[in-house]
Amino acid sequence: MNAILDLGAQFSWFGCDNFTSSTYTPIPCGSRKCEIARGVGCQQHLRTCGASAFNPFQGILVSKGFAEDTLYANNQPVVKDYTFSCMESRFMEGLASGTNGILGLARTEISFHKQVVGKFKLPDKFSLCFPSSGHGKLSIGDPSLSTILGVSLSATPLIVNPVSTAPSYSVGDPSDEYFIDVKSIKVAGEPRDKISTINNYTSVHNSIYKPLTRAFVKAAAAIKIKSVAAVAPFRACFTSESISRTPAGPYVPTIDLVLPGNEVYWRINGGNAMFEVDRKTVCLGIVDGGSNPRTSIVIGAHQLQEKLLEFDLVSNQLKFFSSSLLIQGKSCSRL
Repeated sequence: MNAILDLGAQFSWFGCDNFTSSTYTPIPCGSRKCEIARGVGCQQHLRTCGASAFNPFQGILVSKGFAEDTLYANNQPVVKDYTFSCMESRFMEGLASGTNGILGLARTEISFHKQVVGKFKLPDKFSLCFPSSGHGKLSIGDPSLSTILGVSLSATPLIVNPVSTAPSYSVGDPSDEYFIDVKSIKVAGEPRDKISTINNYTSVHNSIYKPLTRAFVKAAAAIKIKSVAAVAPFRACFTSESISRTPAGPYVPTIDLVLPGNEVYWRINGGNAMFEVDRKTVCLGIVDGGSNPRTSIVIGAHQLQEKLLEFDLVSNQLKFFSSSLLIQGKSCSRL
């Protein structure tokens, strides 16, 4: 089956409507494994450790149970006793066509990468590389994908948000998601920044979005890029014919998220910055998150394309290629 990678999902769940397996084993209530999974209550009729499976595309929580089974992946070692939950197809609306579940990659003991590094005694780290087209790569442990690509990475601390951003949590729970500390965006703000594979585009607080788009439109006009009417959900849109092309995509002003350290920044440019609405129109691929978002900035999936990321939980750092790999003639699709 194909599954969606979710950096914010605490555990994996899959569609099980027609699922049969001789090695499937429910996790009992009150067991040590249920405690590790942070089970929610108990499914009394089955005496199974309770799981709150969340579909982020529908925004719904479904009361299910945790189980274990053997996980097989193409040309990879078998993962025995893999903890996950099931989900009925009626609660799976919104998932990309051809996918049948979510692979959780959050900071929990039963996320996909955490179970793999534990069972195979690997360093607690994983790398992601999403291509602009074709197939990308998820790598767990060593070697880093940066070694394979032959590129050097910048690094910034991973921040633990003391307030949970999960759909269901207890007061005092920290967040299981991945945050970095953004000092500025050239034009405004000192927010903390979440990285998401679920949001299509980067979303920023309204107080940041307005000056950011104004500055971008002004800088675009300075290099003779012509503005056109906005196309929802975007506000800064331009004529394609007024923009020249580079190996990394459209030649447009760069946006830098300035991070702690000396000359450490996350650069959004070219294809990462722009979304092609049609042949005649492209827009800045950043959206207004409103005046009361849970997180001031969420870096979305479009801005993760051709951007090698390594989540190093040994050193508690995010290591990343600061610009687009396409600038160096490389691509996530060629890993």
